[in-house]
Amino acid sequence: MSQQSTRISPSILSADFSTLGEEVKAIDAAGADYIHIDVMDGHFVPNLTFGAPVVKHLRRWTDKPFDVHLMIAPVDPLIDDFVAAGADIITAHVEAGPHLHRTLQAIKAHGVKAGVSLNPHTPIESIQHVMDMVDLILIMTVNPGFGGQSFIPVLDKIEAARKLIDQTGRVIDLEIDGGVNPETAKQCIAAGADVLVAGTAVFKDGPSGYASNIAALRS
Repeated sequence: MSQQSTRISPSILSADFSTLGEEVKAIDAAGADYIHIDVMDGHFVPNLTFGAPVVKHLRRWTDKPFDVHLMIAPVDPLIDDFVAAGADIITAHVEAGPHLHRTLQAIKAHGVKAGVSLNPHTPIESIQHVMDMVDLILIMTVNPGFGGQSFIPVLDKIEAARKLIDQTGRVIDLEIDGGVNPETAKQCIAAGADVLVAGTAVFKDGPSGYASNIAALRS
């Protein structure tokens, strides 16, 4: 079972980029638990988004934890920059460098939380020997690189990740990212997830809808 109630991490990939600071402030006020920041390099994934300077400028708009998802490779050389910019959680993909253990060490050396992300095809076994180091497991339920995709139902992987977490006895977030809406959220929570990333489902109605959209995912 989940160790904590469901938390929501809205992905600012779906926000209005022309008023990004105001958008972050609005989702904070609407009840977001984390602010999910999707960093894409156009190489590891087929899109470009934010760099560390954008993260730094957004930091003053909220005190909520910055949940920074690095879809970049190689990932290790940029960890320092995102820590300095204000990241509270840094998540790297299994495939984003040659030595996952070393990547997690580099993140944790800064005193921030370390996450590891698994693409839909990445086996859960790939992280079983770093479970003592991770603070968050991010299961991708779409192929990374774009918002607005349809949910890939890898519910067995979510269940397997929950079992791995429970075996450690440690508090580790189990986060789901991709195609999350009120219907798929229920499936993910039932499978053991306790953090949900949502872009379109949160931002689709504009600021007046953020609170109700977040509440719909949580329930």
